[in-house]
Amino acid sequence: MHSAPALSYPVGRSRLQGWLVGLTGLAGALTGLLWQAAADPAGWRQGLFAITLLGAVIVAVRAWQRSPPGRLCWDGQAWSWLSVDHSVSGLLAVHLDLQFVLLLSLRPERGARIWLWPERSAELAAWNALRRAVFSRGSAGQSLDARVDSDWARPVKS
Repeated sequence: MHSAPALSYPVGRSRLQGWLVGLTGLAGALTGLLWQAAADPAGWRQGLFAITLLGAVIVAVRAWQRSPPGRLCWDGQAWSWLSVDHSVSGLLAVHLDLQFVLLLSLRPERGARIWLWPERSAELAAWNALRRAVFSRGSAGQSLDARVDSDWARPVKS
């Protein structure tokens, strides 16, 4: 079986991720306001909810703002992430496919998982090549999750 050809695809701050963070924060605030209106006297629970929601939204927005631009690369054998300050290789996993945006994670042998949101609009001409490489069954960069799932499905010999 042949693997997908080598490619390099730009990945930056995702507009979809930004919208999701904003809408989730807005939905949380609306929920808190409805809870506040339904509660008899406003108590410490509503205050704790507001502080927790504000903290979570701030952390999510800061994480989105700090999303480092870089390039997701497939050399025909392995996946790597190249940014201004570092490069790392690892196993790529697909978590969400909306046809115009992917949610991927690159799991290096050491260190934290890197979450990536490549978007079709970043490089329209190479989008289909990226999707072919990501979903290629013959690639050595096959997702660890896919291999674990296939091992899980095997019958146990007694």
